[in-house]
Formats: sequence, C-alpha cells, structure tokens
Amino acid sequence: MRFRTNDSHNNDSNNNLQPWRGRVMLVGMCFLLTLAAIEVEGQVTPSSPAPRSATGIAQAVTVLDAAPASQSNGATTPEQPDAQPPANDQGAIFVFKTEVHEVILHATVVDDQRRLVTNLGRPAFAVFEDGVPQATTSFRRDDVPVALGIVIDNSGSMREKREKVNQGVLNLIRASGPNDETFVVNFSQDSYLDQDFTSNVDLLQQALQKVSAQGSTALYDAIVAAAVHLKNNTRVERKVLLVITDGRDNASQETLQEAMRRLQQVNGPTLYAIGLLGDEPQRPDIGALKSLADSTGGVAFFPKRLDEVDDITRTVARDIHSQYIIGYHPTNHSEDARYRVIEVRAQTASHAKLSVRTRRGYYAGETVR
Repeated sequence: MRFRTNDSHNNDSNNNLQPWRGRVMLVGMCFLLTLAAIEVEGQVTPSSPAPRSATGIAQAVTVLDAAPASQSNGATTPEQPDAQPPANDQGAIFVFKTEVHEVILHATVVDDQRRLVTNLGRPAFAVFEDGVPQATTSFRRDDVPVALGIVIDNSGSMREKREKVNQGVLNLIRASGPNDETFVVNFSQDSYLDQDFTSNVDLLQQALQKVSAQGSTALYDAIVAAAVHLKNNTRVERKVLLVITDGRDNASQETLQEAMRRLQQVNGPTLYAIGLLGDEPQRPDIGALKSLADSTGGVAFFPKRLDEVDDITRTVARDIHSQYIIGYHPTNHSEDARYRVIEVRAQTASHAKLSVRTRRGYYAGETVR
C-alpha cells in the first residue's frame, strides 16, 4: 500500500519502477564485468568447481568477489571454517548466525487515580513474554525524539469537522520536541502524503488545510501505508500514529486483521485514535478503533462533542512524552512468525496499584511488505 501525492497522480507507476530498472542494469553490468575478469585471469576452470556448502548464497558472494557478507545484513556475521581456506580464498565457506533482535517497549504508567507516574526506576518493572520472565537489557525514562504520523479522514462527512480537528492536531504538533519529525496524511478512498517528515510547523499546518472532504473512507489502507512510512524512517526509533476519523471503513483493500498485523510487527508504532462518532456508542467503528489502539499500547478516544478534540490531543501529547522505554532480548530465539504475548508489570512501595499500558505482543521473525 502506497501514498498518492496531490501533484503526481499519473506518475506513481513510473516513479516506482525507475529505481528497480536502474538496479537491474547496474547488477547486470557488474556481473558481466566480473565474468570477464575471471576469464582473463584464469581463476575459474570447468575442471575445478568451487566446493559446495550449505549456503549457496555465500558461495555466490565469494565467486563474484562482492562485498563481505557482514555488510549485507547487520544481524548476521561471517565465521571462518575450521579448515584453512585456499590461498585465493575462492573455496571459503561462510556460516551465518542470526542475532536475537531487541524488543523495544514504550510503556505508560498510571496510578489508581489514572494519573501519570513518571519517576519509576528500572527495578520497578517486570517484563513477561508468553508468561516467561525476561531480563531487561535497556531502560530509559527521559523524553526521546518521536516520529509521528498524523492520519486524518478527509471524506465527505468530515467537511464541517476539519477546522476544529486541525486546531487540535496543531496543539499536538506544537507540543512536540525540536527533534521530533511529523508527516501528514489526508485520506478518503485514497491516501495522500500531503507533508513528509518535518519539524516545520508552518509546513504541517499547510498540509492540514488541504481539505477536499469528498469520497468514501479507506481507513485500513491509510493505516497500513502510514505504518510502512513510519517503519522506513530509520532516523527516529520511537514511532506513533494518530488516526482521526468519523466513519466506518467502506473502501479499503486491506482488512482490519491485516492492519492489526502490520501494527503488531516487532517494534511497531503506538497508535492513538480519535473516533468522531457522536452519540452513537454502539457503532461497530468503536470496536475496530479500540482494538487497533489497545494492541499497540495506545488509546482510542470517542468524544461526544468536537470541542473535546482539543483536550484529547493535549492528553495524547503528554502521554507520548511521558513514556518509559524498556528493551529486552527474548529468551525464545525461534523465528517462527508466531504471535508473542507481552505483559509489563510495575510495582513500588509508594504506590498501592500501578497500571502499565504498552503493546500487547508482536509477531516474531516476520517481515510484512
């Protein structure tokens, strides 16, 4: 799922193909040059093929004299075999080992009066994965930069609501730190990236004002596209989505289950939702938005009046900038794409009861395109 841009509707397919065309031509040229060099130097003959190994990819890397395997993936490292390799190193065999990735949790803690608790130390927390205690490997309680995606319904029913919604969103943006990065997506049946990552409030305000208020609502498509865009930002590790809508999804290619699976990848974003559903508490939209938010450690809000949006966005800003960051290496090292359930508990002598809100789990070893 990709974004559209308001000035490049007809160029999407060409723009997406150009990088791949260039890469194919470059790889082909490098392959032909390498074969020519091998033939001239007489390094490979039909009577002396390179030894077979369990990793055919590693052999290809060796014969083509490409970059070392350690540069291709930060999570793998080559090891030398027990036997000495030949002098020309063409028979070298590489053994790949996968390191266990650190799971990073962003946790919000409140007391029995629902007040934020921000002064806890590392010993106050206990982390469990599938019921098994996990040793924390990192802990921070200082405010760190955030990559924030603002995803706003731009369908026809939002026409009279956008002014107050934009005002509330600007409050959240202005409460951001100097190193936070924010992008804005307006969506109806299509999703438009009207402002890419920036800290410039004026540019973000201009993007919020690009209101067409027409068409249907492809909510899940917009969430999936925004989650992918957040993941591609490697400059900022902490990622948050704020989704604002007033209607049920009626146009997406993606499903609710697919959107939730995207959000529940390891170290995925925290999602906050504002459902402008008025006085209709039984609408099915509530369950969908609540499930999306709860699964990531976020919150879904359902104000009865538009005037409440302003206070909600201020609450979201405080919540985002009052989180603990807890990391651990799972004791279960299998990469089986199974869902792992996470629970975080907090306890201190000075508080009778503490509640921790964080993501409920993740899919291990899964990469979703």
